[in-house]
This record gives sequence, structure tokens and C-alpha cells, in this order.
Amino acid sequence: MWEALLQIFSITSLSAVITASSPLIFASLGETLNERGGVINLSVEGSMMLGAMTAFIVTKVTGNIYLGMLAAMLVGMAMALIVAFGSITLHRDQVAIGFILAILGQELSSFLGAPWVRQPIQGVQPFKIPFLGDIPIIGPLLFDHDILTYASLLLILGMWWLFYRTQPGLKLRGVGDKPAAAFARGVNVNFMRYVYTLAGGALIGLGGAAFSLWVQLGWSHNHTAGFGWIALAIVIFGGWHPLRVALGCYLFGLLRASATELQPIFPNLPVQVFPLLPFPLMILTLVFFNSQGLKRLLSYLPIGLSRNIQS
Repeated sequence: MWEALLQIFSITSLSAVITASSPLIFASLGETLNERGGVINLSVEGSMMLGAMTAFIVTKVTGNIYLGMLAAMLVGMAMALIVAFGSITLHRDQVAIGFILAILGQELSSFLGAPWVRQPIQGVQPFKIPFLGDIPIIGPLLFDHDILTYASLLLILGMWWLFYRTQPGLKLRGVGDKPAAAFARGVNVNFMRYVYTLAGGALIGLGGAAFSLWVQLGWSHNHTAGFGWIALAIVIFGGWHPLRVALGCYLFGLLRASATELQPIFPNLPVQVFPLLPFPLMILTLVFFNSQGLKRLLSYLPIGLSRNIQS
């Protein structure tokens, strides 16, 4: 038991969790951006699936992973544009539109991607940052990854800074929370909602690209199955706060790794139980982190850091 726990929390395992969580970081923070702007984009599952397929095919054809990432982001933006146009301009139910698009994206990716299933491809290559990657503990954890993982780490800090330290972030939160008050202050509410919905859609598409180009290299039917819905759940339980949402993503990644390590310890349990464990455990954990338990834990942190996480 203790050996398994040591393996789960080893530097190598935690570094792998950070890398494997990058697609979920992009998708969850993209949806956070959408919902902070007042648009609920339930098409995350379909957008990630189409983004993963598009990134794989474009990279396979062109040999350029950056074109693949760009194509995936454009696909995510297109899906988000449909949601935004239907809800903002046509005043239709955004939940229904997003849900239909989620199913459409999932089925369309399977249909269009069928000829490309399980074909070999050279994906994103790891890149160790000189000097920083050699720092004990911190180096392997933060500076020995790939470009997508680095981008996900920067995105967490950048989105927190945008939300709570900039004027545009204040306007964004006003547009989502109190649109009438924002409009009275001269903010173009609909225009900002379009902008942030498209930006969030691009991040969701990039999350799909991170799956097919690195985390689960290749393309297959339902390649990112379930992770779009997990991203939606993490956004809600994370309280639309970038730091708490990112923490939820890493907790889910850690729980997935834990399930793999714990399987040999409990041989009498059905094998099918372990792949399902991260989902209920993640929900229970995130509920705890939105309860009084989180406040107790934060009381042990420095005042500035505690305030930033709770804000």
C-alpha cells in the first residue's frame, strides 16, 4: 500500500499527471472563459472530438503540428460561434444548442475521421528548458515537458491575471454576472460575449489537439470520450475560478493515475471498477474543496495566496 502511494506521489508520476492534464486544462479554462462571459457552451465534448480529429489530419497531411493546432482552434471557434449566434443573436436556448452540437461533433468526428484511424504520426516533441529543467524537484515537475504543457501552465496564470488583475477582466466578469450594469457603464455586452466565447472555443479546440498530438497520440473513434463532460463538471465545481478549475483538472489526473496504481493492491475488486473510480472521486473531492473543508485548509496558507484562491 505504502509503495503504491509513494509511486503515485513520486516526481515522475506527478510530472506525468501535469502533462496528461494539459488537454483538460485547455478545455476547462476555455469553458470558464465562456461562462464568465455569460454563455454556457455545452458543445465542449463535440468540440474537443472535432479538434482532436482535425489536428491529427492536418498534422498528418502537412507534417506541421502548429498548423494542426491552429486548425483545431478554428474548429473550436466555429462550434462556439454557432452557440454564440444562436443564443446571443437569435435568443435561442444555449443549453439545447450546445448539447446538440456536442452530439453532432462526436458523431461527425467519427464519420470524417474513419479513414485516419490508428495511422502513425509524429506528434509534439518534449522540450526540456535549459538550466531550469535541472533544478531539483521543481525542474522535472515544471520545466521538462512539451510546448502544450508549458502553454497550459502559462494559461492558468494568465487567465487568473486577466480575471482579477486587469480592467478587461473586470468588464468580463461584469458582462457575465451583471450585464445590465455593464451595459449602463458603456460596455458592449454582446460584442464582448462573442469575443470571449470564440476565445474559449479556441482553447477547447486546442484541448482536443493536445489529446491527439501528444497525450493520446493518434486518432480513433471517441478519442477524447468523456473528457468534455468532465471539463464542464470541473468548471462548475471549481466555481469558475481559474486556479480552482486547474486544481480540479490536476486532481482528476492524479485520481486516474491512482486508480492504475491501486489496481494490483485490490485484486478481488472487478477490473472494471478502477477506470471508473476517478469520476465519482473527483466529484466528491471537488465538493469538499467548495465546502468548509477548503477554508480550513486555506487558513494554513499565507494570507495573500489564500485570498487569491478564494477570490
